[in-house]
Amino acid sequence: MGKREELIAKYAEDLRSKCGMEPDLDLLTKVTIGCGPAIYNDDASTVASSQDGELETVKNNFLVKKLGLADGAELMDAINSVIDTYGRSERNKYRAVVYYMLVKHFGKEAAYA
Repeated sequence: MGKREELIAKYAEDLRSKCGMEPDLDLLTKVTIGCGPAIYNDDASTVASSQDGELETVKNNFLVKKLGLADGAELMDAINSVIDTYGRSERNKYRAVVYYMLVKHFGKEAAYA
């Protein structure tokens, strides 16, 4: 098993145990690949949910640019909802898991078709 497959397995386990959802492994794999080399960097692979600037980056670079959503208050509401689901006290919120949950939240699976 390669490094990426190990990470995808870890992300799937987070979705099951911390977020209470059964992941679509095909979509999770595509979202993980879409994160690029960031998944291999300890700092870039996680979302610092206590930093407003980091949440703005998720909103602008992922929700607006990647998923093509119109900027609005509902985007930050969705990010906060995902962070709550993951657990605010959870130290390592993996970027691929957060992005996966946002894709599911907005029904934008077609962005990875």
